[in-house]
Amino acid sequence: MRMWQIGAVTHNDIDTLIGDWLTLKEAAEPLGVSPNRIKQLIRENRMMGVKRGGELVIPAAFLDGDDLVKGLPGTLMLLSDAGFSHEEALRWLFTPDESLPGTPIQAMHENRGTEVRRRAQSLAF
Repeated sequence: MRMWQIGAVTHNDIDTLIGDWLTLKEAAEPLGVSPNRIKQLIRENRMMGVKRGGELVIPAAFLDGDDLVKGLPGTLMLLSDAGFSHEEALRWLFTPDESLPGTPIQAMHENRGTEVRRRAQSLAF
């Protein structure tokens, strides 16, 4: 059983934390892949998304130019292995952590992914 628990997550709560969303088509374009490849990455827990208005979307912060944020797929797999749902993992990635400082996704953008993965690994115990 993981130590880190969250309460009920509402769409407004997640939207406030995350900010900008991309459709599968918008995410696929800079990566040079098809929207179906984005769906496959989501199925493989290498990317996460949620439905908004009947459409699957991903956080814009998951992209760094024309690539995924370094370390994102591995971190998402760790969170999945720890039993996090997609919305719980998204909330964790976008919630400020004073010990980093900032949010885990910000730390990953700043090439501090090792710190983030250590925290994600500890959540499984």
